[in-house]
Amino acid sequence: MAAELYELSNGTITVKITNFGATITSILVPDANGNLADVVLGFDTVEPYQKGAGRYFGCIVGRVANRIKEGKFTLNGLDYSLHINNPPNSLHGGKIGFDKVLWEVAEYNNDEFPSITFKYHSKDGEEGYPGDLSVIAKYSLPSGTSLKLEMEAVPTNKATPVSLAQHTYWNLAGHNSGHILDHSIQIWASHVTPVDENLIPTGEIMPVTGTPFDFTSERKIDSRIHEVPVGYDHNYVLDCGEKRCGLKHAAKVKDPSSSRVLNLWTDAPGLQFYTGNFVTGVVGKGGAVYEKHAGLCLETQGFPNAINQPNFPSIVVQPGEKSKHTMLFEFSTV
Repeated sequence: MAAELYELSNGTITVKITNFGATITSILVPDANGNLADVVLGFDTVEPYQKGAGRYFGCIVGRVANRIKEGKFTLNGLDYSLHINNPPNSLHGGKIGFDKVLWEVAEYNNDEFPSITFKYHSKDGEEGYPGDLSVIAKYSLPSGTSLKLEMEAVPTNKATPVSLAQHTYWNLAGHNSGHILDHSIQIWASHVTPVDENLIPTGEIMPVTGTPFDFTSERKIDSRIHEVPVGYDHNYVLDCGEKRCGLKHAAKVKDPSSSRVLNLWTDAPGLQFYTGNFVTGVVGKGGAVYEKHAGLCLETQGFPNAINQPNFPSIVVQPGEKSKHTMLFEFSTV
C-alpha cells in the first residue's frame, strides 16, 4: 500500500486528502466574489508529510489527541507508559501516532455524493496503548458548502483511552496569506481548562468571563493574544448550544479580507483552539513559508489528559463499545 492523494469535489469546494495520516492537504473554497483559495496549510506532495515536515498539518491524530501528562496512565489496575515525544509529555498518540501511518482506503466515491472512507487497525501495545482498536474515518461533502468528518473507533479486546481529533491549520484568507491574527472568532464555550507550564490542564474548569480566553462573542484573535504566554493552545469546554444534525455549534471564524466564514459543528465535549504558536519557517505549498500564527486549529476532542483527570469526561472505551466523533465544517461568506 502506497501513499496517494485523493480528491473530493462538488463544484463549489474541492478537498484533497491522502491516506497517509488520513490527512487533508488542500481545500479550495470561494470568497465573496467566487475567487477560489486554498484555505489550509500543507504541502504539494505526500513526501513532506511522510518526512514530518509539518506540525501535524491536516492529519487525524490518535489514539489519544493532545497531551498525556508524563506519558503515563493507569487503567484497570495496570500502569501504562507512552512515548515522550513532547517532553515531558506524550502528544497526539506518541512517536508514530495515527498521523504517521498509512490508512486503508475502504471506499472512495467522487460522484454526486463525494466521500472517502479510511480504515486503520491499531494493534495491542502500539505506542504503549492497550488493546486492539479498529478505526474508521469518513470524509464527505454532504452539501455544496460543507465538509463532514465521521470517526469511529472500536476496541476489540481491552478497554483503552480513545480521543481522535482532526488537526487542520486554517487560514481563510488563503494558506499563503500570512498570519491569522486579524481573523475574528466566536467559540461557544463559557469555560476553559487552564494549563500548567507544560500545557497540561490543572484539572480546573475556569469561567472565561473577564479573561483573554473569552470568545463567547465574536472578536479578533489579536485583541488579547498578547496576554496569553506563547499564544492560544487551550481546551474549551463546549456548551450545549444551537444544534444541527445532532451536532452542537462549536466555533465560527471570519476572515475580513476575503469575507470567508467557517462554522464548525461537533459532538465532542472539547475544542482545542490553537494559534500555530510553534510553526516557524515551514516551506509549504507553492514555496509559501509558514511562520508563527500562519494558521489556526480547531481540534474538537476529549479533554487533554482526561485519562488522568477523574473530573473530566471519560475517554475510556470498553471492548465492543464504539467511540464516535463527528465534525461538520460549513463554509460561507459575509
